[in-house]
Amino acid sequence: MRYINTLTYIVLIILINVLFSIVPEVTLWNNVVSPIDILVGCVYVFRDLAQREIKHYVIIAMLIATGISYLLADKQIALASVTAFFAGEFIDWAIYTLTKKPLSQRLLWSSIISSPIDSLIFLYMANSLNILGFSVLVLAKIIGVLGIWYYWHTRHPREMALA
Repeated sequence: MRYINTLTYIVLIILINVLFSIVPEVTLWNNVVSPIDILVGCVYVFRDLAQREIKHYVIIAMLIATGISYLLADKQIALASVTAFFAGEFIDWAIYTLTKKPLSQRLLWSSIISSPIDSLIFLYMANSLNILGFSVLVLAKIIGVLGIWYYWHTRHPREMALA
Protein backbone atom coordinates (compact mmCIF):
# COMPACT_ATOMS: atom_id res chain seq x y z
CA MET A 1 0.00 0.00 0.00
CA ARG A 2 1.51 3.28 -1.12
CA TYR A 3 0.44 5.55 1.75
CA ILE A 4 0.42 3.06 4.63
CA ASN A 5 2.44 5.32 6.96
CA THR A 6 0.19 8.29 6.27
CA LEU A 7 -2.95 6.23 6.90
CA THR A 8 -1.40 4.80 10.06
CA TYR A 9 -0.58 8.34 11.21
CA ILE A 10 -4.18 9.48 10.68
CA VAL A 11 -5.65 6.44 12.45
CA LEU A 12 -3.24 6.80 15.40
CA ILE A 13 -4.17 10.45 15.93
CA ILE A 14 -7.88 9.63 15.92
CA LEU A 15 -7.47 6.57 18.13
CA ILE A 16 -5.32 8.34 20.71
CA ASN A 17 -7.60 11.39 20.90
CA VAL A 18 -10.68 9.20 21.36
CA LEU A 19 -8.90 7.10 23.99
CA PHE A 20 -7.75 10.22 25.85
CA SER A 21 -11.43 11.21 25.94
CA ILE A 22 -12.85 7.92 27.23
CA VAL A 23 -10.12 6.23 29.30
CA PRO A 24 -10.14 7.55 32.87
CA GLU A 25 -7.03 9.25 34.18
CA VAL A 26 -5.19 7.78 37.15
CA THR A 27 -3.94 9.69 40.20
CA LEU A 28 -0.39 8.85 41.27
CA TRP A 29 1.37 10.77 44.04
CA ASN A 30 -1.27 13.52 43.82
CA ASN A 31 -0.71 13.93 40.07
CA VAL A 32 -3.08 12.94 37.29
CA VAL A 33 -1.70 10.83 34.43
CA SER A 34 -3.38 9.05 31.55
CA PRO A 35 -2.74 5.40 30.74
CA ILE A 36 -2.94 6.43 27.07
CA ASP A 37 0.34 8.34 27.44
CA ILE A 38 2.24 5.18 26.56
CA LEU A 39 0.72 5.09 23.04
CA VAL A 40 1.63 8.63 22.04
CA GLY A 41 5.26 7.96 21.07
CA CYS A 42 4.16 5.97 18.04
CA VAL A 43 2.60 9.04 16.46
CA TYR A 44 5.94 10.83 16.13
CA VAL A 45 7.65 8.19 14.04
CA PHE A 46 4.61 7.73 11.82
CA ARG A 47 4.41 11.50 11.36
CA ASP A 48 8.02 11.45 10.17
CA LEU A 49 7.42 8.45 7.90
CA ALA A 50 4.21 10.03 6.56
CA GLN A 51 6.15 13.20 5.82
CA ARG A 52 8.57 11.09 3.83
CA GLU A 53 5.62 9.70 1.82
CA ILE A 54 3.71 12.91 1.22
CA LYS A 55 6.24 15.64 2.08
CA HIS A 56 4.77 18.77 3.67
CA TYR A 57 1.26 17.63 2.78
CA VAL A 58 1.48 15.75 6.08
CA ILE A 59 -0.21 18.83 7.53
CA ILE A 60 -3.30 17.93 5.50
CA ALA A 61 -3.22 14.41 6.98
CA MET A 62 -2.94 15.94 10.45
CA LEU A 63 -5.90 18.25 9.78
CA ILE A 64 -8.02 15.36 8.51
CA ALA A 65 -7.18 13.31 11.61
CA THR A 66 -7.83 16.16 14.03
CA GLY A 67 -11.06 17.07 12.22
CA ILE A 68 -12.32 13.51 12.66
CA SER A 69 -11.03 13.58 16.24
CA TYR A 70 -13.03 16.74 16.85
CA LEU A 71 -16.17 14.85 15.82
CA LEU A 72 -15.40 11.70 17.82
CA ALA A 73 -13.40 12.84 20.85
CA ASP A 74 -13.77 15.46 23.55
CA LYS A 75 -13.56 18.90 21.90
CA GLN A 76 -10.98 20.21 24.37
CA ILE A 77 -8.76 17.15 23.77
CA ALA A 78 -9.07 17.56 19.99
CA LEU A 79 -8.19 21.27 20.19
CA ALA A 80 -5.24 20.58 22.51
CA SER A 81 -4.12 17.83 20.17
CA VAL A 82 -4.22 19.90 16.98
CA THR A 83 -2.38 22.79 18.65
CA ALA A 84 0.31 20.48 20.01
CA PHE A 85 0.59 18.69 16.66
CA PHE A 86 1.07 22.02 14.85
CA ALA A 87 3.93 22.88 17.21
CA GLY A 88 5.44 19.43 16.70
CA GLU A 89 4.93 19.65 12.95
CA PHE A 90 6.68 23.02 12.79
CA ILE A 91 9.68 21.55 14.63
CA ASP A 92 9.58 18.51 12.35
CA TRP A 93 9.41 20.72 9.26
CA ALA A 94 12.38 22.78 10.45
CA ILE A 95 14.51 19.70 11.09
CA TYR A 96 13.56 18.07 7.77
CA THR A 97 13.99 21.28 5.78
CA LEU A 98 17.05 22.85 7.39
CA THR A 99 19.17 19.78 8.08
CA LYS A 100 20.70 17.44 5.57
CA LYS A 101 21.07 14.59 8.06
CA PRO A 102 20.15 11.01 7.17
CA LEU A 103 16.53 10.01 7.79
CA SER A 104 17.47 8.00 10.88
CA GLN A 105 18.95 11.09 12.55
CA ARG A 106 16.07 13.34 11.49
CA LEU A 107 13.57 10.87 12.96
CA LEU A 108 15.33 10.93 16.31
CA TRP A 109 16.07 14.65 16.46
CA SER A 110 12.59 15.76 15.45
CA SER A 111 11.01 13.41 17.99
CA ILE A 112 13.34 14.23 20.86
CA ILE A 113 13.00 17.98 20.37
CA SER A 114 9.27 18.07 19.72
CA SER A 115 8.21 15.64 22.47
CA PRO A 116 8.59 17.98 25.46
CA ILE A 117 7.17 20.98 23.59
CA ASP A 118 4.20 19.03 22.22
CA SER A 119 3.56 17.48 25.65
CA LEU A 120 3.64 20.81 27.46
CA ILE A 121 1.17 22.36 25.03
CA PHE A 122 -1.17 19.36 25.04
CA LEU A 123 -1.27 18.91 28.81
CA TYR A 124 -1.69 22.64 29.45
CA MET A 125 -4.58 22.94 27.00
CA ALA A 126 -6.18 19.72 28.29
CA ASN A 127 -6.00 21.10 31.85
CA SER A 128 -3.82 18.15 32.90
CA LEU A 129 -0.41 19.78 33.27
CA ASN A 130 1.62 18.55 36.23
CA ILE A 131 5.23 17.45 36.59
CA LEU A 132 4.50 13.73 36.81
CA GLY A 133 2.06 13.75 33.90
CA PHE A 134 4.51 15.76 31.81
CA SER A 135 7.39 13.43 32.68
CA VAL A 136 5.39 10.29 31.96
CA LEU A 137 4.12 11.64 28.64
CA VAL A 138 7.57 12.76 27.45
CA LEU A 139 9.22 9.54 28.59
CA ALA A 140 6.52 7.43 26.95
CA LYS A 141 6.94 9.33 23.70
CA ILE A 142 10.70 8.96 23.71
CA ILE A 143 10.54 5.25 24.58
CA GLY A 144 7.92 4.69 21.90
CA VAL A 145 9.93 6.61 19.35
CA LEU A 146 13.13 4.74 20.18
CA GLY A 147 11.35 1.38 20.00
CA ILE A 148 9.75 2.04 16.64
CA TRP A 149 12.89 3.72 15.32
CA TYR A 150 14.99 0.71 16.33
CA TYR A 151 12.55 -1.70 14.68
CA TRP A 152 12.43 0.36 11.49
CA HIS A 153 16.20 0.88 11.52
CA THR A 154 16.91 -2.85 11.75
CA ARG A 155 14.33 -3.75 9.09
CA HIS A 156 15.18 -0.98 6.61
CA PRO A 157 18.82 0.06 7.18
CA ARG A 158 19.33 1.34 3.64
CA GLU A 159 16.18 3.45 3.70
CA MET A 160 17.11 4.94 7.06
CA ALA A 161 20.46 6.11 5.71
CA LEU A 162 18.91 8.03 2.82
CA ALA A 163 18.77 11.78 3.16
